Amino acid sequence: MLRPTTKDLAKVAGVSRATVDRVLNGREGVKQKTVDRVNAAIEQLGFVRNISAANLAKGKTYRFLFVLPKSGDLFLTEILRHIEEAETAFAADMVWADVHHVDENDPHRIASFLSGLSSVDYDGVAIMAPETPQVRDAMLRLQERGIRALPFISNQTLTGDHWVGIDNHAAGATAATLLGRFIHATAGRLLVVAESMQLRDSLERRLGFDAVINASFPHLCNLPSLETYGSADRAHDIISETFARNPDIVGAYILSSEARVPLAVLQDLSKPRHVVTIAHERTPFTEQALRDGTLDALVTQDPGHLVRSAIRKLRAMADMRNTLKSQEKIRVEVLLAANL
Repeated sequence: MLRPTTKDLAKVAGVSRATVDRVLNGREGVKQKTVDRVNAAIEQLGFVRNISAANLAKGKTYRFLFVLPKSGDLFLTEILRHIEEAETAFAADMVWADVHHVDENDPHRIASFLSGLSSVDYDGVAIMAPETPQVRDAMLRLQERGIRALPFISNQTLTGDHWVGIDNHAAGATAATLLGRFIHATAGRLLVVAESMQLRDSLERRLGFDAVINASFPHLCNLPSLETYGSADRAHDIISETFARNPDIVGAYILSSEARVPLAVLQDLSKPRHVVTIAHERTPFTEQALRDGTLDALVTQDPGHLVRSAIRKLRAMADMRNTLKSQEKIRVEVLLAANL
């Protein structure tokens, strides 16, 4: 059977094709009764609009912006590489993606930047930032101005499941399971290192991690989270001090998205071989750490999938339609030296 067309819709709804076009594009000047008749015809015929053809005819482009933190090392480099790659891949769909870096530790400046964005310049924004009242409010204001706002990698409370990233609670639980199974000591403490516990992904990973350790490995004791704030000097000071005060540390969990600095500190400290270490995100540094045994396992997510999913979701939001949920599911992956 041929796909139904706007001509078929007009015939079933008893209106002109021009009226159907106005309803499909959400333009004013159509009575509600007429809108209801067209929508009923859409449901009856199973009409699916060819968005790409319509956009091509109108010369429509999609302008998206990725708002990313200034700090962030190799993992952020991977994200930037895939944004550039995706812009080429989506060029045929008239999708353009820009990047702007913000100071993730200054929520007022982030909110100020977001408040200055206009729908004339951008159709949607993917935002990777700590959860604060200022950022949440700025995202709501974006949507009121007609700019689609999508949390990226780190979620925000008000958006529920409408974001791009892994299930961080499950990611933390996975890290805890690996540590618990790899550690052979009958008792000991676990070092936990984060960049900032203001990031919701870090908070959720910690909650998932604690839940599994407490329930399944009660012989292990989780230490309070150490926050590095992206500073190599601070990371060295707090990690070395914690090891000095806790000689019974048997495991280390680096729950932030960037693991290079904490791992480098652990290498400098020449941590005992029996200390099992788990980190997040695949980068050239964490790959090498897996190969040389500094790192025992990596809990990761595909940065290319993250970027492509964000673009597809923003485009769907701009077109007021849904994406295929299974396609946008970001998997929690486990890497060992054996399966790199």
